[in-house]
Amino acid sequence: MKDELLFCPLGGSGEIGMNMNLFAYGKPDNQKWIIVDLGVTFADDTVPGVDIIYPDPGFIIDKKDDLLGIVLTHAHEDHIGAIAHVWPKLKCKIYATPFTSVLITEKFKEKKIDITSYLKIVELNSTINLDPFKIEFVTLTHSILEPNGLKIQTPVGNILHTGDWKCDPDPLIGGNINSERLKEIGNEGVLAMICDSTNVFSAGRAGSELDVRKNLLKVFQRLKKRIIVTSFASNVARMETVFYCAEQTGRHISLVGRSMHRIFKAARQCGYLKNVIDPVDPRDAKNISREKIVYLCTGSQGEPMGAMNRIVKYTHPDVFIERNDTVIFSSKIIPGNEKKLYKLHNNLVKEGIEVISEDNEYIHVSGHPNREDLRDMYNWVKPKAVIPVHGEHRHMMEHIEFAREMQVKYPVQVENGDIVKLYPGEKPEVYDKAPSGRVYLDGNVPVEEDSRSIKERRNISSNGFLEATIMITPKGNIHNKPLVTFRGLPVYENDEFIYGLEEEIERTVKTFSLNNTKQKDNLIEALKITCRKFSKEKTGKKPLTNINLVRI
Repeated sequence: MKDELLFCPLGGSGEIGMNMNLFAYGKPDNQKWIIVDLGVTFADDTVPGVDIIYPDPGFIIDKKDDLLGIVLTHAHEDHIGAIAHVWPKLKCKIYATPFTSVLITEKFKEKKIDITSYLKIVELNSTINLDPFKIEFVTLTHSILEPNGLKIQTPVGNILHTGDWKCDPDPLIGGNINSERLKEIGNEGVLAMICDSTNVFSAGRAGSELDVRKNLLKVFQRLKKRIIVTSFASNVARMETVFYCAEQTGRHISLVGRSMHRIFKAARQCGYLKNVIDPVDPRDAKNISREKIVYLCTGSQGEPMGAMNRIVKYTHPDVFIERNDTVIFSSKIIPGNEKKLYKLHNNLVKEGIEVISEDNEYIHVSGHPNREDLRDMYNWVKPKAVIPVHGEHRHMMEHIEFAREMQVKYPVQVENGDIVKLYPGEKPEVYDKAPSGRVYLDGNVPVEEDSRSIKERRNISSNGFLEATIMITPKGNIHNKPLVTFRGLPVYENDEFIYGLEEEIERTVKTFSLNNTKQKDNLIEALKITCRKFSKEKTGKKPLTNINLVRI
């Protein structure tokens, strides 16, 4: 029985976000596994009350005795955000570079977990040995500090897992892409490359942070009043650029939002941002004149609790905005956020505030590879097979076509749960399916997609809520009238609606013997049907209905 080399994505293939990838090596009855990244995606309005979603880890939890560890490529939430939720079920070692290690340590602190003995800090461009895997961290460039590709060496060949990357000749902070090492890895031979697909539709190159800095400085130099910049907190190069532009134009800078402070502190702890001016506390910044202050804020995607949204609504305690000020959105609009962001932009413009975004100025570049960047990676690595990940199905299919264009012998199309056999065999292929799915963090409780709590909340958000309490006397009669309350129903004549519903309830109750407790469940179900039917006739809504029977 031959050893096998397997790859299985549980998240991030068929979607952008929620990345979780598994690799295995060994005989079918004795395989060792590693996890590469463990991220989240963010819920939208279709899942009320839920903030984050992460891949269902059940498949690897069942194999935790053979799990060698979790290896993290970089510190974006879609690659590390689920780790503190899933790790307690795995209790394995975690391998990450210094900056990523600082941020995940904070995540575990919030959950009151001491991760120190399990967290292994990996120096940049170094190697760890997780027999039978030998994993080399290769410095790349991306929109966060310390992004790494992974050369995963096995007894039967090498895999290159790119993680998130781009080709940035001037990343401003952190190292340049280690193209020389990538060429060497290519010359050693690469069995398969697992590669980022996010920008496969975009021609040319992704662009450089240095170009953004030059243009942002020009924008700052022409602005006369208060400047508010909002960006992803994790983009430390962009953060440093805003500090640089503030200093060059004689302004103070103030950081607004918890994430912005957290990333700034983590970057300094790891030796970055040492030469920037010190930020001013937002409470003190109120005393600085409009012409001399720049605020760098969270909330670039219009998040309801983000600093930017609160500033626009004039509910932020420390930051005030007024006519002739300028707001700069130095970030991309994530698909799905267009509506709320354009609403934010319109609200600002109505107040006489200038809005600058990537639509009208060159103030943002992507952290993912455009087609020419991809072409470079393919030419360096020369993989025998390519498995596109980190994209929706349309991105990954386009990436398959691109791989064929680049003369890759075996491009492999996958989706979450596919188990790909990379070895043995002449060509890699999907040969099995692992259970996969999504876990919704409902409050602080992980639930399945079709959980009762989510179904009920969706129902309430669409149809409202109705409750009726019926008090039953010892003789089996209704005491007084039913008590009816409702929320979220389009009712304008409350009394008329309640009187009508009371009559329908009493009519239904009369068809049951209230002294017969065995009929309780049937009575409750009949009353729910009655209430929903009456509400549907009067309002067009069938509310989530609760019936209380109280014996007195």
